[in-house]
Amino acid sequence: MADDLEGISVFLAVAEARNFRLAGERLGVTRSAVSQALQRLEDRLGVALVQRTTRSVNLTEAGEVFLDTVRPSVRQVRDAMQTVREMQARPSGLLRITVSSIAESFLSGTLLAGFIEACPDIKLDITITDEEFDIVEAGFDAGVRLGEVIEQDMIAISVSKPQRQCPVASPAYLKRRGHPTHPRDLQNHACIGWRPRPDTAPYRWEFTENDRDFDVAVDPAVTTNDMGMMIRMACAGAGITFGMVETFQPYFDRGDLVPLLEDFCPPFPGFYLYYPRRQRQPLKLRALVDYLRKVEGR
Repeated sequence: MADDLEGISVFLAVAEARNFRLAGERLGVTRSAVSQALQRLEDRLGVALVQRTTRSVNLTEAGEVFLDTVRPSVRQVRDAMQTVREMQARPSGLLRITVSSIAESFLSGTLLAGFIEACPDIKLDITITDEEFDIVEAGFDAGVRLGEVIEQDMIAISVSKPQRQCPVASPAYLKRRGHPTHPRDLQNHACIGWRPRPDTAPYRWEFTENDRDFDVAVDPAVTTNDMGMMIRMACAGAGITFGMVETFQPYFDRGDLVPLLEDFCPPFPGFYLYYPRRQRQPLKLRALVDYLRKVEGR
């Protein structure tokens, strides 16, 4: 029985990571130990669960069926064990959070520094990414995203003030090329665009006019997935870029960048911490939620 439980835990780690080394790091064991435990489980079941090649790890048909069957039960067992451990415990353990790269107020450090001071037995593991995925399947406890992209079945609490996006450019660029007076003018300017991955189209810049939302498909002279690069290029006079006012504010204050088309850029709800609905939330996550609500005065 113990070997079966160990093998199932290893299998789930491999199925989630699709990589033996990463699964081993998550479990705190070697790649070889992962491979051996999985092989023993497959031998006991009499069927291959994983297809291994030098370049990839994929589940077999039997592996997919096994994953769908055992994962909910394992989660329930883990939740039950965690609940029992926490009955007499202080909030502790590793809290894994995925955060959008543009969530400046959450990532600025002040909020998180206060939390780890209040809960010193909790360790934070923060992944900065703009990709959208199932945080539960990926092994995260919670995420921080704009409210409009959060799944409806998640619990969400606000962690920022309302946000605004707007185009920006350097004074040097505007002196050379002039100010756009309407979002459609952007198609005649050099633009610096963003996209999350090379296989996706550049983000369409969003505006509002007469209470009607619309977007502009600019043709970027430069496209990147890094906001820092976008800002550096804009400050250097390469063109107009687009993003959160909160991100650009230090550059406005120094005069490095100038906001544009603000009449077309109204505020909208900001960032939210979101996490799955469960009968019992891990104590470490409840501690973060309680702390954020206290800071927000709720």
